[in-house]
Amino acid sequence: MNMTGIVYRPPYEANSLLLQVTLGCSHNKCTFCSMYPGVQFKVCPMDQVEADIKEAAHYYPNVRRVFLEHGDAFVLSSDRLMSIADAIHRNLPRVETIAMYASIQNIRTKTDEELQRLRSAGINDLDIGVESGLDPALKYMNKGHTAAEAQEQLLRLTQAGMEYSFNAILGCGGAELWKENADATADLINAVQPHLLFIGSLHAGPGCRLYQDMQSGAFKECTIGQLLNEQDRLIRRLDLKDTYYFGSHPSNLVPMQGRLPEQKQDMLEAVEAIRKHLLPHLEEYPVRGGEGSILNR
Repeated sequence: MNMTGIVYRPPYEANSLLLQVTLGCSHNKCTFCSMYPGVQFKVCPMDQVEADIKEAAHYYPNVRRVFLEHGDAFVLSSDRLMSIADAIHRNLPRVETIAMYASIQNIRTKTDEELQRLRSAGINDLDIGVESGLDPALKYMNKGHTAAEAQEQLLRLTQAGMEYSFNAILGCGGAELWKENADATADLINAVQPHLLFIGSLHAGPGCRLYQDMQSGAFKECTIGQLLNEQDRLIRRLDLKDTYYFGSHPSNLVPMQGRLPEQKQDMLEAVEAIRKHLLPHLEEYPVRGGEGSILNR
């Protein structure tokens, strides 16, 4: 199957069939993002999507999970998503889940009835870049939503029976607001009780505003010590009933996974162990490699 442009997917979609239904991201304005520089958002023609599904059925007839590409496929109308789901189920009858990236704005454009209809068609496990629960951080990162709006829309997903990944970024508040970012983000997570919590730490590459602001000093990023403090504070404030914490992104100082609340203490001990290991470097700034990986840890 042909894919246009750079392909991104969540790490837990490694075994999913990737099906392109859009090109780029409909928002493409986040301060920290350089995933689709200069890419004009487009919706792929339905005949192209159907042809790709039929080709996939020839090579992967037993696939059970499909991930729709690119940046926020949930921006598509409910009717278009239902048509895509129908084509998938007709040609790939063993598919159980159709997942994709989504934004808070994407959810807001759909009625409760539409969300329920999409869920009944197998659309589930949305990957949502909420990033923070702190409004000043959300405004600077140009996310296009407030914390209250995020809470309202995520609860609507839950009411429709949809599970999702709440993606949060440590360091969104910078060096000056790391405590506030940890507290507000934990409060939002507690309010919505996501099925999956995906954690990364803030990083930026050339081509986005955040990178320029970091270089000029307009945005003061967190030190290694502050990132560890923020992660510790966030985990301590989490009050979750049954959420899987996925923190194995290379941008994290403490790569770890586990279920909350059962493994909360283990996670806090892991943070403390890394803090002791990096004691001589706590005042340093992270040195980043590919995908935001921290090289001086």
